[in-house]
Amino acid sequence: MIKEVIVVEGKDDTAAIKRAVEADTIETNGSAIGEDVLRRIALANERRGIIIFTDPDHAGERIRKIVARHAPGCKHAFLPQELASRKGDIGIENASPESIRTALSDLRTESDALESEITWEDLIDAGLIAHSEAASRRLEMGKLLGIGYANGKQFFKRCTSFRISKEEFLTAWREMERSLEGKQ
Repeated sequence: MIKEVIVVEGKDDTAAIKRAVEADTIETNGSAIGEDVLRRIALANERRGIIIFTDPDHAGERIRKIVARHAPGCKHAFLPQELASRKGDIGIENASPESIRTALSDLRTESDALESEITWEDLIDAGLIAHSEAASRRLEMGKLLGIGYANGKQFFKRCTSFRISKEEFLTAWREMERSLEGKQ
């Protein structure tokens, strides 16, 4: 049984989680999260902790931001889009139990730390911003670092808030470069 309560978007996500692990969930019912749901999430975070596990799409990221604002210190689980896609539909409900278990075993916790070992220049040097392939490179790095896909500014914020170390960043960057070279 997972100690924390997992915050998901809907009933189908809850069903997928329950196929993979024994856990309690709170459903946001999509992006129109009501105040009563946010209060339940805040209470769960205070009493047991929460894990935000939303779909790897724009709406899921919006929900993640809203919930994280109301639940400081919460944990985050990320699933790459290709592991959550079926017939053009992207969502946690499409992921295999193994993919869900893997995502839940690689949690990230936000920090209010303002200083990070990673700099904006590191992102430029790694080709994650101001590069013709920046979006696909961030997608790959997000997978390797376990922080999901994000635009350049949000990617930098995640590196900072999840306290990605310079060593972690460089290791992922080298692996990404090897992977990209193998595809050419």
